[in-house]
Amino acid sequence: MADKFKIREIFSLNLAEASAFVEDLVEIQFKNVRERENFLKTKKRALFLPHCSRKYMDGRCQANFDPEIPTYRCAHCSPDCLIKRSTELGERNGYDVYVLPGGTCLPSILEKNSYEGVVGVACSQELRQVEGLLKKRNLSEQAVFLSKNGCANTKFSLESLKKIL
Repeated sequence: MADKFKIREIFSLNLAEASAFVEDLVEIQFKNVRERENFLKTKKRALFLPHCSRKYMDGRCQANFDPEIPTYRCAHCSPDCLIKRSTELGERNGYDVYVLPGGTCLPSILEKNSYEGVVGVACSQELRQVEGLLKKRNLSEQAVFLSKNGCANTKFSLESLKKIL
């Protein structure tokens, strides 16, 4: 299937990586569909974004890290930044928005807040890492998969995020 959709060429992956990518994508979409009805019934929601999608990972990003929460706070410094646009989209839709350096920050945020639903934008590794935590807390979830991984300059579909929110 990875060859049929040219996943290897588009994302510069070898065959094993491309196959894993397709499997992860299908699994995430299946979970989103299965959980959608429950998610839509939730009231208090949070949006978790990956810090690695910030526009200027080279130091020009003006986001400040707040270790008490722990999250980056978007400073809205670049109009074409994916995190800025996603933060604004989430806030307009009534979400508390967090820009996380990793899934390990999630437990402390969830401890302090009583969310019913969460949307996570992340790579498959991070999504798997928090899956048990979300189930344990009985949180309804939706996920958006990164279309470009790599822990820096990552990308995701803003259109996919709009549909999920």
